[in-house]
Amino acid sequence: MNHTETRYLEAKRSLDDRSRSPRVRERLLSALPSEPRILDVGCGTGTMVPGLLEWGIDTGTYRGVDGDAGVIDFARDVRPAELRRAGHGVTVCDRGFSVEDLSVTYETGDALGTLERAEDVDLIVAQAFADLVSISELLAGVESALAPGGLAYLPITFDGGTIFQPDHPVDEEVEAAYHAAIDAEPGRDVHAGRHLADASRRADGDLLAMAASDWVLRPRDGIYPADEAYFLDAILGFVQTALSDGTVAEGDDWLAARRQQLADGRLTYIAHQYDLLYRGPDS
Repeated sequence: MNHTETRYLEAKRSLDDRSRSPRVRERLLSALPSEPRILDVGCGTGTMVPGLLEWGIDTGTYRGVDGDAGVIDFARDVRPAELRRAGHGVTVCDRGFSVEDLSVTYETGDALGTLERAEDVDLIVAQAFADLVSISELLAGVESALAPGGLAYLPITFDGGTIFQPDHPVDEEVEAAYHAAIDAEPGRDVHAGRHLADASRRADGDLLAMAASDWVLRPRDGIYPADEAYFLDAILGFVQTALSDGTVAEGDDWLAARRQQLADGRLTYIAHQYDLLYRGPDS
């Protein structure tokens, strides 16, 4: 199991939970059928299941797919125990478990490939995923997998704003280098949120809702919530990799200053993102 990856995903859970747009969520819940068939692509450690139950979605079927076998193993081990502790009735079976009247399975697989093979899905969830893959391939897969009038919920989609506070003289250079490194990766798009919205408007279905879901990670009295200090340190690691070619002359000084601010409980991080809700064609 990749313990670094699982801790990273778990560490950002509290941040995701408070960043998702309530307005987009309510629009989703108002349009969702009873006993929905749910497919969660790029499901990570399976944290969407507790969220769905909290929102009142406790019937139907849920299938979570992720390419990392380690995080899927973690989801299978940890989520049932967490749900029991929260007071839910959980029954483990050969392929997964049921919680209340929701049947849950987690499996390892290629997310886009799973979309291509799926059909008659009422709800596709792709959290923090649309900025990692080709938008055209994702939307084509979504439309082929959805049942007529089905929904695609695409929260925490990055859209090209990376802010650290307090100010530093080379912040703009660092942000530009970080975003350029993201765009250089195959399939990545630093402005995925706005581009996904545009593609959804041109598609055969409807963009039902869209709202900002910015990550705002800040200390309270010098202390970061939950395990968010670990997550912020990981973000600094991603930026360090982007600066490794030396294109920002004062990059090392910037990193040293930011790591000291993190250690002192003074560093704030903001990432600009969108939640989107798309409804596929009725036929």
